[in-house]
Amino acid sequence: MSSDEHDLHGHQGHLDAEQQAAFEHFEQLLASAGLYTAASDDEPASHDEPTLLRFLRARRFEPHKALRQFSDAHAWRAAHDVDRLYATFPPDEFESARRFYPRWTGRRDKNGLPLYVYRLAALDAVLQKELYAVPPARRYQRIVALYETMTNFILRLCSFLPHRTAPTPVSSVTTIIDLAHVSFSTMWALRSHLHESSALATANYPETLHTIAVVNSPAFFPTVWGWIKNWFDEGTRRKIHILGHEPGPALRQLIDPEHLPKSYGGDLDWNFEDEPALDQDAALVLGGAMPKGPAYFDDGRVRLPEHTPS
Repeated sequence: MSSDEHDLHGHQGHLDAEQQAAFEHFEQLLASAGLYTAASDDEPASHDEPTLLRFLRARRFEPHKALRQFSDAHAWRAAHDVDRLYATFPPDEFESARRFYPRWTGRRDKNGLPLYVYRLAALDAVLQKELYAVPPARRYQRIVALYETMTNFILRLCSFLPHRTAPTPVSSVTTIIDLAHVSFSTMWALRSHLHESSALATANYPETLHTIAVVNSPAFFPTVWGWIKNWFDEGTRRKIHILGHEPGPALRQLIDPEHLPKSYGGDLDWNFEDEPALDQDAALVLGGAMPKGPAYFDDGRVRLPEHTPS
C-alpha cells in the first residue's frame, strides 16, 4: 500500500478515448432522462464532472449501468429530500452525530485525499445506548447528513487546496478503521449500524472510498470479516487493507508522518474525539477551524445554509 497506488485512470483529465466516449454517452443518457442539465452561459451544470465520473467508475464505464445507479440515487435523494435535510439539519445535533461515525482528522494523505479515522472502541456501552435511543429513521438521516458534508464540503475543500494530483479534483477519502480494544460482542452489537452506513455509501455515494486501512484487528477479525465482506462490492473489497497491530510502516507510505496520528505511527497529536486538526493550508482557507454544522465549500469559500446563523 503506497501513495503511488492512486491511479488516476478514469478520473477527470485522465480519460482514455474509450472512457471519454463513455462519459459523453453517459451525459447524453442523463440529459435524455431529465437527470442532467449541461452548463450554459448563465448556469453551471446540474452535476459536476467528478460526480458523474464516480458513478461511471463504479460501473466500469458502462453508461447504461451507470445511468441505472445514478437514477436510483436520484430517486433516493428525492424520497429522502436530501438537499433540504442537509440544509436544515440542526448544527448541535449534527456535531453530536459525528461521535458515532468516521471523523475527518483535518489532514490529508500524500495525494491530498482527506484522512478519516473510525475508532470503534469509542462507541462504548454508554454511547451505544445513546445511539440506539435515536429512532432508526433519524439515525439514517444523520448518516446522510455526514455523507453530504463529505461531498459538499470536505472533498471540495481538498480539491481546492494544493495537492499532488492537481488539477484533478479529489473525489474520495482514505480511512483508518481502528479495532483496538473492540470485543466480538461490540462488533456484533454494531453490525446493523455499520452495515447501514456502508450500504448507503455503496449505493448513493459510489467511489468515495479510496483506501480503507483496518488496524489493530483482534484475533476474531477473520470471523467478522467473513460476514461483513459481502457488504461491499468487489471493487471496494480490493481497497481494504488489513494491517494488524503495527500499521505505522505501511501507513507512512500513504500518509506523511506529520499528518498521521501518533496512535498509528505518525507525529500528529490527534485523537478520535478531537476536532479536525487542520493543516496549514486548510487552516488558512477556513480561518483556523471547521464550521459547525452543515456547510458547503464553493469556489474557495465557505457557504452556510441560509437558515444557519453565521
